[in-house]
Amino acid sequence: MAPEESVEASRLLQSFERRFLAARALRSFPWQSLEEKLRDSGPELLLDILQKPSGDSVTLSESSAIISHGTTGLVTWNAALYLAEWAIENPAAFTHRTVLELGSGAGLTGLAICKMCHPRAYVFSDCHGLVLEQLRGNILLNGLLLESDATAPAQHPGHNTHNTESPRVTVAQLDWDIVTAPQLAAFQPDVIIAADVLYCPETVLSLVRVLQTLSACQKDRQAPDAYIAFTIRNPETCRLFTTELGKAGISWEAVPRHNQKLFPYEEHSEMEILKLML
Repeated sequence: MAPEESVEASRLLQSFERRFLAARALRSFPWQSLEEKLRDSGPELLLDILQKPSGDSVTLSESSAIISHGTTGLVTWNAALYLAEWAIENPAAFTHRTVLELGSGAGLTGLAICKMCHPRAYVFSDCHGLVLEQLRGNILLNGLLLESDATAPAQHPGHNTHNTESPRVTVAQLDWDIVTAPQLAAFQPDVIIAADVLYCPETVLSLVRVLQTLSACQKDRQAPDAYIAFTIRNPETCRLFTTELGKAGISWEAVPRHNQKLFPYEEHSEMEILKLML
């Protein structure tokens, strides 16, 4: 097989692996490309696809519905995948640091960071009770130990020992509309992240209020880095976010697009990550 054909075959293999591991619908698999490639290269490519995928993985339990039980937090959204990819490519932003994630949802971004970027501590947070319940289950499913269970390690199928190099992991119930400055100050984050939380004007205003409060309660500590990833569905909502950041005195800059694509989010989705200077 020629070098350029080998590269194309490798990309096709990765595409199948990503979709299979993400439990995507069979119609989303690149069957036509596979058929064309098999005509040219023979059965070796098919054998590669059928072999066990390599690399580390994140295992998730999530809803099959976009909106379930009155929340969108039970599924993984595209910007969470996009931010996880960026984090894996830029681990130094998280290594040996305390990370606070706002609106963790199913937990994919945080789990990827915990496994690949070696933070000192990681705080998952969300508001909805069912989201928090699913989130705790996904954390245990991936072999991480919740801080509240530190004195009695949880026995989860397939994960009977705790990796002592894993970060301290906690889950916090955080309602952006009622959380207080002392509650936010107690987290003492070095890094703040959020993904796909800019879905309506009300949420944008609540998020900016939380970010402004986090910025104000640092006192003598160095201001945390903040990274907000989002899919541009409604440009007006995104403009509202940057406008409200300006009103709050929070400057920002767009993060350059990263190179690697590890997850099967929609190719046509327009996504962006902003780095905020709190």
